Amino acid sequence: MADKPLTVGIDHVGLTVRDLGVTRDFFVNCLGWTQVGERPSYPAAFVSDGHVMLTLWEVTDQPNRTEFDRKTNVGLHHIALRVVSESALNEIFARVAGWPGVTVEFAPENLGPGPKRHTMVYEPGGIRLEFDFDPRSEAS
Repeated sequence: MADKPLTVGIDHVGLTVRDLGVTRDFFVNCLGWTQVGERPSYPAAFVSDGHVMLTLWEVTDQPNRTEFDRKTNVGLHHIALRVVSESALNEIFARVAGWPGVTVEFAPENLGPGPKRHTMVYEPGGIRLEFDFDPRSEAS
């Protein structure tokens, strides 16, 4: 048995999305991420905020796709993205809440008793996203 983990974090997260262009544009144009690659034949796009990379794969059998359901499907529940300040959390919420096709689950609020705050949305392609700010991480 290993004394310490044999891994060092997440390299990337791969997500299957309804519409590659819509989801890519949400990350790039709404959140300011960079497209770092693509594979048009798959089709796939690779986007990054400089800390994490997402591989976005488009559903190939659209008529038979199964929509995301965090309560009944094994796998992804949501992706939580860290933000650097409470003002950044509020700015992200204002941007995403006004973005076409976004569904807001809830506006920024305390996570439990706080002081951590978060908001939860579904991006236009159906992926559930959480944005988190923890003021305790500012001091470190």
